[in-house]
Amino acid sequence: MSATAAPPPRPPLPAGRFTILAATGAAIISSFHYTGFNPALLFYPESLGAIASFGMGFLPPDLSTGFLATTLKPALETIQLATAGMALALILGVPLALMAAGTFHLGGALFEGEPPAGGLRGTLRAAPYWISRLLLNAMRSIPELIWALLFVRLAGLGPAAGILGIGVAYAGILGKVFAEIMEGTDISPAATLVAAGSTRPRAILYGVLPGAFRTLLSYALYRWECAMRAAAILGFVGAGGLGQQIEISMRMFEHHRTATLILELFLLVALADAISAHLRRKFA
Repeated sequence: MSATAAPPPRPPLPAGRFTILAATGAAIISSFHYTGFNPALLFYPESLGAIASFGMGFLPPDLSTGFLATTLKPALETIQLATAGMALALILGVPLALMAAGTFHLGGALFEGEPPAGGLRGTLRAAPYWISRLLLNAMRSIPELIWALLFVRLAGLGPAAGILGIGVAYAGILGKVFAEIMEGTDISPAATLVAAGSTRPRAILYGVLPGAFRTLLSYALYRWECAMRAAAILGFVGAGGLGQQIEISMRMFEHHRTATLILELFLLVALADAISAHLRRKFA
C-alpha cells in the first residue's frame, strides 16, 4: 500500500500583501487607542442600568388611533422625500457615471483601430473623465445633512431642501459606483459593435448597459432604501417627514410617541426592501 502523498506546502504570503495586512491591522488598533474607545464600558452595571431605564421609557408605544392618524402625512412625506431625492440623484448621477467610466474615455477595446490620441486631442478625450470624477468627489464628500443645511439657506425650511440634499449627495455616490460597475462589465459586445461600424455611444448603449443593468438596478434600489433613512435624518433640520416628528417628540420627552414613529420608520424601510426585492425579481 502506497503512502498517502503529503499535501503541497502552502506558498508563502507575498511581502507586499503582508505589509498591507500589517498596516491595516496597525491602523485599526491605533484608531481604537487614539479615540479612547473602550467596548467594555457598555457592559458595566451602571451602563446597562442606564440603557435599560432609557429603553423602558419608550414602552409601550403610543398606538392610539388619533396619534396614528396624525403620522400618516409625515410617513407619506418621508416616502416622497426619498423617492424625489433618488430621482434627482439618478438624473444627475447617470450622465456623470457615463463620463466617469474610464473604459469609455481613456482608451481600451472601444478605441482599437484608432490612431493614438496625443497632445490636445488626447487631453480633450480624457477631459470628461477627469471633470466628472472631480464633480462626483465634491458631491459625495459632503454628507446629505450638510447639503440640506446649505440648501435651507436657498430654499428655506421644508421638503425642497431635503430633496436637494439627498439628490446631490446621492448623485455623487451613484455616479462613482455606477461608473465602476460599467468599468467592470464585459465590453467585448460593445467593441464588436464598434468594429462593425457602430458609433461609440450606441455601442455603449446596446453593448454595455444591458449587461450591467441588473447590478445597476440592484444598487439603485438599495440606495432608495438608504434615502428612506436619510429622509428621516433630514427631518431634524426642518425637511419634514417622520424625522421632524421624531425630533419634536424627543424634544417634548414624549418617548412613547417617539417609539411609534421609529416603528413606522422601520416599517417604511421594510416596505422599501420588499418593493426592491420584487423589482429585482421582475427585471431579472
